[in-house]
Amino acid sequence: MSRIGKLPITLPSNVEIAIAKDNVVTVKGPKGSLTTPVDKDIIVKQEDNQILVERPTEQKRHKAMHGLYRSLINNMVVGVSEGYKEQLELVGVGYKATVQGNVLELALGYSHNIFLAMPSEVTATAVTEKGKAPVITLESNDKQLIGQVAAKIRSLRKVEPYKGKGIRFVGEVVRRKAGKTASK
Repeated sequence: MSRIGKLPITLPSNVEIAIAKDNVVTVKGPKGSLTTPVDKDIIVKQEDNQILVERPTEQKRHKAMHGLYRSLINNMVVGVSEGYKEQLELVGVGYKATVQGNVLELALGYSHNIFLAMPSEVTATAVTEKGKAPVITLESNDKQLIGQVAAKIRSLRKVEPYKGKGIRFVGEVVRRKAGKTASK
């Protein structure tokens, strides 16, 4: 039995769930609504304030789907009740970030600024404090989408191991390398 798949998902009091006949799960809460299709073989049941995900057989495919769909539904429940937050910091001289509407403008040491349109489900804020690296904060109810947006922003200037410059997650540890040593 899947260790993750067999765990029940507890529904908070302010979250509603609807399971359609064609195995489409919709979760509604204070932070919005999320929908995901579930494989037709996987059984999703609601008992009281818990959701149970079950598999019909011990086939390898069913075992793989069991934990996956339990995690996806749990991420939706957490997203619509609490939401998700990612923080990225820009480390480097002259690196800047500003948000205008739903467009994120980044100055990352290239000859041009980079303009990134945010999806409507993601809200971005940029904070620049004197003496500290600028921090971009992303908030959303969709864990997959916020992770994808954060990875896209990070890919614009990856952290290099010699000086540690680039875009990184707040709290991320970067392995540093020693530079060339001077010859005698």
